[in-house]
Amino acid sequence: MMTDLALRDLTMEYSSGGYKVRPIDSLDLDVATGELVLLLGASGCGKTTLLSMIARLLTPTHGTIHFGDTDVTALSGRDLAEYRRRTVGIVFQAFNLIPSLTARENVQIALQSAKVPRADARARAEAVLGEVGLHDRMHHRPADLSGGQQQRVAIARALALDPPLVLADEPTAHLDYIQVDGVLRLLRDLAAPGRIVIVATHDDRLLPLADRVVELTPRAVGDVLPPETVTLASDEVLFRQGDPGVRVYVVDSGAIEIYRELEDGGEEQLATIGPENYFGELAPMFGLQRSASARAGQPSVLTGYGLREFRERFHVAGPKVVSEAGD
Repeated sequence: MMTDLALRDLTMEYSSGGYKVRPIDSLDLDVATGELVLLLGASGCGKTTLLSMIARLLTPTHGTIHFGDTDVTALSGRDLAEYRRRTVGIVFQAFNLIPSLTARENVQIALQSAKVPRADARARAEAVLGEVGLHDRMHHRPADLSGGQQQRVAIARALALDPPLVLADEPTAHLDYIQVDGVLRLLRDLAAPGRIVIVATHDDRLLPLADRVVELTPRAVGDVLPPETVTLASDEVLFRQGDPGVRVYVVDSGAIEIYRELEDGGEEQLATIGPENYFGELAPMFGLQRSASARAGQPSVLTGYGLREFRERFHVAGPKVVSEAGD
């Protein structure tokens, strides 16, 4: 199967409040034409960041993005503008429709900005609105449309130039269960030979429609993970800020330092966890990335538990909570 989209060692790192943040870290992903791929994960896990890198609204810190024979990460100037205009169609979470324009005009303006003649742009806008089931609503302004209808206009706008790559960011976030049905069916139908559809969501209702699901945060709440013993030398790192978190750790002996990496390359020390205390429970509990790093301040032995095993063992009487900073 030919791969049309290939991400290699893709990483995004930036500063947030003086801290170093890596929402996407060394990601590899191959997507073939005709696939509907879900990027699934909790808020803040990097879904929107990943879509923005694929669309080249953001430039990765490291790694490459190839679409067909094009090295997207190497594009600049006119070539980059043409990629954004012709190759990628973006469906935004908040619709981003112009309130003073009708549905047809919202789609038509995207075409005219790509230098499509006015008459052709109008005809294409009407055709694509018909494809998304809005032929009888094309003269209505956004305020006169339901949330689901507005999202269909946004999808029509993204499809106006018939892009081979469609990216949708939380397309069902503002819709009720009735409106969701039509949008889900439409997204499924869009993924056909010649086009890739990638949807960022935390909405489990989309799961049955996907050809593949890429989980950007672990879903370990129900997982059964046998306890594992971890032995660390002094200064050895257990996990780093931004890593996925699937285990809670109990210190059997030694000491674990919890710290955050700063934008300037320095560190902020948060806590030291000693024997019979635990840390790192919030990441597996809520499907988050680690918000801090952990390393051995001296030779240490730990026991790592899956969340279910940890709760069963320590819920009533267990180690004293010293710090949750490892999450």
